[in-house]
Amino acid sequence: MEKSLGLNTDLYELTMAQSYLEHGKRGRAVFSLFVRKLPPNRNFLVSCGLETLLERIERFRFSEEEIEYLRGLRLFSEDFLDYLRSYKFSGNIYALPEGRVFFQNEPLIQIEGELPQVQLLETLVINTMHLQVVVASKAVRSVIAAGDRVLIDFGFRRAHGLEAGLYAARASYVAGFGGTSNLEAGRRFGLPVLGTMAHSFIMVFGSEEEAFEAFAESFPDRTVFLLDTYDTIEAARKVVELAKKGIKAVGVRLDSGDMVELSKRVREILDEGGLKETKIFVSGGVEEERIRDWLGRGAPIDAFGVGTKFITSSDAPYLDMAYKLVEYEGKPKVKKSPGKETFPYKRQIIRHYKDAKMDYDEVVPYGEVREGLIELVVEKGKRLKSLPSLERIRETLRRELEDLPEGLKSITDGREYRVLVR
Repeated sequence: MEKSLGLNTDLYELTMAQSYLEHGKRGRAVFSLFVRKLPPNRNFLVSCGLETLLERIERFRFSEEEIEYLRGLRLFSEDFLDYLRSYKFSGNIYALPEGRVFFQNEPLIQIEGELPQVQLLETLVINTMHLQVVVASKAVRSVIAAGDRVLIDFGFRRAHGLEAGLYAARASYVAGFGGTSNLEAGRRFGLPVLGTMAHSFIMVFGSEEEAFEAFAESFPDRTVFLLDTYDTIEAARKVVELAKKGIKAVGVRLDSGDMVELSKRVREILDEGGLKETKIFVSGGVEEERIRDWLGRGAPIDAFGVGTKFITSSDAPYLDMAYKLVEYEGKPKVKKSPGKETFPYKRQIIRHYKDAKMDYDEVVPYGEVREGLIELVVEKGKRLKSLPSLERIRETLRRELEDLPEGLKSITDGREYRVLVR
């Protein structure tokens, strides 16, 4: 049996819920998850994490062990602990499908149900969606910069924990990466898993040639030689010499140095040696701005291993993401705090296009229009349909990127997309 998730919340969710129950506040409520303002270096965000969220809400229950822990805090009444013991989400969830782009003040997730029930989900909802939105929105910038070149998630070891590495791999695949080095992500989500070798492998053997030969013997169909342990140019020449003996590499990897000059020189050596099909793979400090710069200067790079800066979203590691009450017992609820205003009612997003490109969005009360981007995905606690596969989500995002105005796809210039909230 999977572990329950009831304690994956903040204390104040429970104290508020108990007080709601004690004072008869069990009416229908709607909470909306949205991003108030995009970071300065993000022109759009990517919806990612819905499937993970629904799985977690289904597991958001309180075990007897968790109930005993809460009893030991001497904060909660026995009536409230009984309420938690029988907790099971039975409301509705409205969501922007995964793979869609979205902007400031647009609802990503809206949860509707009995007030105490939906209040308890606040931390779980923010925590789950925040990570994958942050990482997918960072990863897609490398996808844009790389064009048709392959990107691989190499960030697991620098992720902020095992779970962060797991779900970041999922988010990067949604964004358009070709695979991951993370084996658990490969198993869990069916992602292609890829990898080469470390410098330590080269250093263990008596010579670079011996290391190359050993790896090729073990993995003849997926041999990628790491060239920069000692002398990159000399290592490239050794790859050519090995090919003459029938030991051919699928690719070579560069992990340090001047990537433009080295990749050009290595390409020349490989081509002159008859290895025009051997790919050049680059890793080490790779991010979207470097990719754009290298390719703009003519670097003949075929694929990139993207790691630390993408998996930590180093330039924008968090979003101003909030989960706020917007409706209670059919009445609008608005927060007026300066800089933290909210908009009332459950909402729908209408996207307008001009010349086959996104032009502006309207955010309107749900029900004013028959169709929009927001979908009802859970009704009375039950999923209405199966969610799309990761392949379909990737394709959705690919089409979204085609529809984005070119200015919004810039990774250096900040552009603001018009969102009208009424």
